[in-house]
Amino acid sequence: MSVFFGTAGESESFRAAGHKTSLEVPAYTAGMGLDAFEYQCGRGVRLKEEKAQAIAAEAEKHGIYFSLHAPYYISMSSMEEEKRLNSLNYILQSAAAVRALGGTRVIFHSGSCGKQSREQALAKALDTMRRMVAAVDEAGFSEVTLCPETMGKVGQLGTLDEVLALCRVDKRITPCIDFGHLNARDQGCIRTKADYAAILDRIGEALGDERARRFHVHFSKIEYTAGGEKQHLTFADTVYGPAFEPLMELFYERGLEPVVICESAGTQAEDAAAMKRYYRELG
Repeated sequence: MSVFFGTAGESESFRAAGHKTSLEVPAYTAGMGLDAFEYQCGRGVRLKEEKAQAIAAEAEKHGIYFSLHAPYYISMSSMEEEKRLNSLNYILQSAAAVRALGGTRVIFHSGSCGKQSREQALAKALDTMRRMVAAVDEAGFSEVTLCPETMGKVGQLGTLDEVLALCRVDKRITPCIDFGHLNARDQGCIRTKADYAAILDRIGEALGDERARRFHVHFSKIEYTAGGEKQHLTFADTVYGPAFEPLMELFYERGLEPVVICESAGTQAEDAAAMKRYYRELG
């Protein structure tokens, strides 16, 4: 495995080029010089198995690594027990879909803290995480890798340390490190290569295994306010950041092999290709 670069969903240029169906995504992705794609199920898992298998066949033909983003309404820390435990069903639906797509990674948001302390929210999320692992195994999806994501809004559960705590529930749980989110929730905290290095060091200290080398990455420049994330931007932005170049340098220097998914607003394929070009030129 090496570094994979791809997009979250379809770029504006996908439709602009005349493509009309997700069956064309693998060929388009390969044509952009990319090798990964994250299928978006944020509003629910509506992908039929037959279509997913057809996409998987195209993905194999073009060498595209598929992952899947689970529904946004997963809430691992909800104070409403029924809502919290419903998250298990969304994860199982996502696991079935990603298997049909030929992938293994399911990325998901932990939810918000609500009117409870961060400690209480994390305790609930840890219990939900343990239940998720058990449910996935019981349903026969033990090969699926669950990837909790770092979040961009201050009120959301998903600081770097909170996500790493969730990953310690089971050695298969792999973090999705969204560097744009981390930068936004802490008011532009990623300014230098050393700032990125500190994050990578923390992942290594907390996990101490292959997950610290082969984790999942979301990357985009994000506008933020006092509450954190406001909106995703493109690489053309010169105000908010963070810059991708120092991170690519660290991936190369440390021999890391993450899956890097670009979440730019509409230009994710072009921006992912820019990251891949920069990374390749380092060698």
